[in-house]
Amino acid sequence: MDSMIGIVVAALVALGIGIFLGKLVFAKNTQKQVEDAETLAKKIVDDAKILAETLKENKLLEAKEQSSQLKSSLEKEKSAYEKEVVQRNQKLVEAENKFKQQQQGLNDKTSAVQRQIQENEQQKETLQKQTEVVNIKRAELEKHQEEHIKRLEKVANLTAEEAKSEIIELVKEEAKTRAMAHVKDIMEDAKLNATKEAKKIIIQSIQRTAAEQTIENAITVFNLESDEIKGQIIGREGRNIRALEAATGVDLIIDDTPEAIVLSCFDPFRREVARLSLQRLVQDGRIHPARIEEVVEKTKKQLEEQLMEIGERTIIELGIHGLHKDLVRIVGKMRFRSSYGQNLLMHSKETANLCGIMAAELGLGQKVVKLAKRAGLLHDIGKVPDEETELSHALLGAKLAEKAGEHASIVNAIGAHHDEMEMTYIISPIIQACDAISGARPGARREMMQSYIQRIKDLENLALAYNGVEKAYAIQAGRELRVIVEADKVSDADSDRLSFEIADKIQKEMQYPGQIKVTVIRELRAVNIAR
Repeated sequence: MDSMIGIVVAALVALGIGIFLGKLVFAKNTQKQVEDAETLAKKIVDDAKILAETLKENKLLEAKEQSSQLKSSLEKEKSAYEKEVVQRNQKLVEAENKFKQQQQGLNDKTSAVQRQIQENEQQKETLQKQTEVVNIKRAELEKHQEEHIKRLEKVANLTAEEAKSEIIELVKEEAKTRAMAHVKDIMEDAKLNATKEAKKIIIQSIQRTAAEQTIENAITVFNLESDEIKGQIIGREGRNIRALEAATGVDLIIDDTPEAIVLSCFDPFRREVARLSLQRLVQDGRIHPARIEEVVEKTKKQLEEQLMEIGERTIIELGIHGLHKDLVRIVGKMRFRSSYGQNLLMHSKETANLCGIMAAELGLGQKVVKLAKRAGLLHDIGKVPDEETELSHALLGAKLAEKAGEHASIVNAIGAHHDEMEMTYIISPIIQACDAISGARPGARREMMQSYIQRIKDLENLALAYNGVEKAYAIQAGRELRVIVEADKVSDADSDRLSFEIADKIQKEMQYPGQIKVTVIRELRAVNIAR
């Protein structure tokens, strides 16, 4: 029992000693941590002071630099302002000196004018005195003349008026007799020489102008490398060939002819568009409706540019300068127009050369020769208008030339070459004669070709007059009229009715051989773009 108590006491003592020793160790560690924290805090404070001093010095340096830059900028602005003030003062001084010079010049002119006025006054007084003297002498002379006439009347037993009338009648009869004789001689000589000289001038003009024969036709042959390409051009179920015919208005004839396709259309411009488009499509190899429309549009734009090139080459070839750009384009457009089978550009060039030669043969001077040549080239520009009009081609051509600022003699020559205007200039009859020479020479024109082309145009215009019709093409030599309508304006039912009405109107109003098939095409397209 005592041993147990001793053990317990010993344990309690040991526990107390342990607790005491633990407190001593914990207190010692805590004191050390506090000392370390104080040391760290002191170091942080010292570093902060050093950093603050460094930042303070940097800010002071930056402030000094900004102050220096601002001072330099102010000095530059001050210098520029002072320089500007000096320049303004200098300009003011120069303006003042100039004003003084002008004022001095004005004073000098005023003095000169005053002197001139004084001289004029003196001359006026002198003239008045001289006029008075002349009037006195005139009165004396008239008095002497009256006395002399009275003495003559007394001797001749005739008054002055009777004598004057008698003398005038005698002189008039004698002059009339002599004039009639001279006029008769001149008229006889003119009749003998005029016909001879006119024939000579016309023959020389024609001989000095080389002209081509009529070669215009209504077809163009497109050559292929192989017959395999024909299938691509036709396309699945004929969609490619239909798209090409609809876009160009040209009839494509694909038959057994080896390695060739025939393009048939009365309009040379359309045939050229179709030929170039087909050439590009064959070379590219991508032939489908969307690509066909894209190529046709590009080809049309390219041909529009070529019109200017053709016109410029023509005026350079003829030596014509200063022609307005609109007229240059019209001259180029004449390349794709024919008149009774005669190419209009070739006819105009031939007429221009004839006019120049004839004016030179007549000895009208170099200026008139140039005007005649210019008018000869432009005399048929009214045949290729951009818009349809009711005016004749001569009057329309005169209007276009006047709008482009051409000389009045050229405007008159164009308007009068078919006697639709009065001829007021010497070159007008020359242009009329040369136009007739170019059109009437053997091989120049074919009457049937022009009437055929006119019938085809009338056929297309008849269809275009209906509402909702976008395009109209006469194909297959006028045996078919293909009408393309706008899908949002013409329904399927309206298409049937429109086809019937057009066919009925053609039958009632036009004369044509055989029969004409009217095909109305309505196609609805929905186009969106993914961006």
